[in-house]
Amino acid sequence: MKTVSMSLDEAHALATECLTRHGADEENARAVADIVTAAERDLCHSHGLFRIPGYVASLKSGKANGRAVPAITELAPGVVRVDGGGGFAPLALEAGGAPLIERARQNGIAALALNNIYHFAALWPETEALAEEGLAAFAFTAAFPYVVAPGGRTPIFGTNPMAFAWPRPGGHPMVFDQASSTMARGEIMLAARDGHSVPLGAGIDREGRDTTDPKAILEGGAQLAFGGYKGAALAMMVELLAGALIGDKLSFEAEAVDNADGGPPVGGELIIALDPARFGDAAGFAAHADLLFGRMLADEGVRLPGDRRRKARETTARDGIRVPESLSRTLVALAAGK
Repeated sequence: MKTVSMSLDEAHALATECLTRHGADEENARAVADIVTAAERDLCHSHGLFRIPGYVASLKSGKANGRAVPAITELAPGVVRVDGGGGFAPLALEAGGAPLIERARQNGIAALALNNIYHFAALWPETEALAEEGLAAFAFTAAFPYVVAPGGRTPIFGTNPMAFAWPRPGGHPMVFDQASSTMARGEIMLAARDGHSVPLGAGIDREGRDTTDPKAILEGGAQLAFGGYKGAALAMMVELLAGALIGDKLSFEAEAVDNADGGPPVGGELIIALDPARFGDAAGFAAHADLLFGRMLADEGVRLPGDRRRKARETTARDGIRVPESLSRTLVALAAGK
């Protein structure tokens, strides 16, 4: 596959231009470009520039509000709500970050409910940012119905990712971000685009048969939860936390109101932040956690979640990124207003 080389700054500028050309204001475009570039920086291509055509499609169709101004409401001493105004999630996340941190430090624990947003990104950026502020953090969001319940053939759950970050004073946070499905949707889409198979257990075809063909999964088939009923239970949990709990849409409800433009689903996100300094071991929590991490790393071949992404940052900061030539052509055309 032919690729095009570009720096991270060039990727950010290209993403920004694509979005502003099609109706996003500067702040919304910049926030989305920040998230997309962070994914490219970490070599997570399924959430990087690959997503820009979907964002643009939702701007062009009028589904998403590219000029949204997030509105903040305090629901309780430890609960903050941000209404995203029908815009993309990144700017709403930025608006809710400072209030969430403040309330977590005041109360020991706090939650941020994001409503009325279009979410198309990875979750680790928001949890990592909180861990860098000294907080432990969870994040949950739903999607469209892609995943079947155990024994079923009708997709009902989203891929329903969850992220967790742990602060490590004096070091980099430990961060993981994973779907409750065996594979992230974007990874299956990339496999289909590039002509690769996917592992057995990733999904089923329209007849309910196990398949390694990503196109069969995407075109009338369904994805499977990791670990069978265990992953499906987590997917259900995410539906409840990011949908029913905060008064937003379940995955099948998001699909029901979508215009099928190829862009992100409307829905919500729940973020929970905890201040370790308020949980009884302010002086020792970090060293205690590092005892666990040290035991893990003493076993040759083990790495902590997030380490691979962090190492990728060293490479991409120096060498830039490689973008498929076909995607580059698409982005250049969008940046020209086509």
